[in-house]
Amino acid sequence: MNTITTTNFNFPNQKSVYRGKVREVYNINDEILVMIATDRLSAFDVVMPKGIPYKGQILNQIATKFMQLTQDIVPNWLIATPDPNVAIGHLCDPFKVEMVIRGYLSGHAAREYSVGRRLLCGVEMPEGLKENDKFPIPIITPTTKADNGSHDEDISREAILEKGIVSEEDYLILEKYTRALYQCGTEIAASRGLILVDTKYEFGKTKDGKIVLIDEIHTPDSSRYFYAEGYQERQNNNEEQKQLSKEFVRRWLIENGFQGKEGQQIPDMTDDYIETVSERYIELYENIIGEKFVKADISNIHERIEVNVLKYLK
Repeated sequence: MNTITTTNFNFPNQKSVYRGKVREVYNINDEILVMIATDRLSAFDVVMPKGIPYKGQILNQIATKFMQLTQDIVPNWLIATPDPNVAIGHLCDPFKVEMVIRGYLSGHAAREYSVGRRLLCGVEMPEGLKENDKFPIPIITPTTKADNGSHDEDISREAILEKGIVSEEDYLILEKYTRALYQCGTEIAASRGLILVDTKYEFGKTKDGKIVLIDEIHTPDSSRYFYAEGYQERQNNNEEQKQLSKEFVRRWLIENGFQGKEGQQIPDMTDDYIETVSERYIELYENIIGEKFVKADISNIHERIEVNVLKYLK
């Protein structure tokens, strides 16, 4: 399958290129950013050797849709999406923290809880919970924003303020926006028969000092979803939840002896396995957006993106 795993464009007035785990960001004239969602797959902060067909398009289109649905609640960086894999937005100075919010004891929180830890990022987790139980109120558990190749690390609100990573005034806005977006995402997910379990948001400041949502929102890379139907029954029977997220990739990697730790080999992803991952991403898109996924023409994906971006920049 044709995938886009790296780009090497040279757009007019291009100042620099930043290559993240799955996105490549072109700075145009220190005014706008052209963000290209590639088909790279990252897990445990490691980029897998092979791309996943349509993954970039799926991430970009879900993020775009949710930016549009939440722009009246929280301002965001987005200006236009001239191509299925591309978002263009205002140049922002990103905050060096990711705002993670958890409504349920799942994933990283559940792994910490299972080894007896009850404090996550300075937030107390109640006793007597089992994996995938709902928290009495959602908890915010920030992480540091790691440079490429490094691991994001848990950090408490107190440490963020103490180290001066974010000012108290700004941090209160980040918390308020995080809770507002999660509430909205929860309601939209419920209307589609899903539970938004946990998610992360990134924020930045525009040139005029306005705090806005940047990057992605409510995608399978940044969020975990459960199917609402049968959720309680599965909890009562101590069964695994039926979920839509990247967790199935993490589980597969763990089963095959990989957790991103030193000396571990990334297991070989066969073409058949990659196709199943692509299908899961499409399934999530259709469930969360509530529309059929329309595959873009990927016969020459690089050329298509370049033509569409150049047309927009003109």
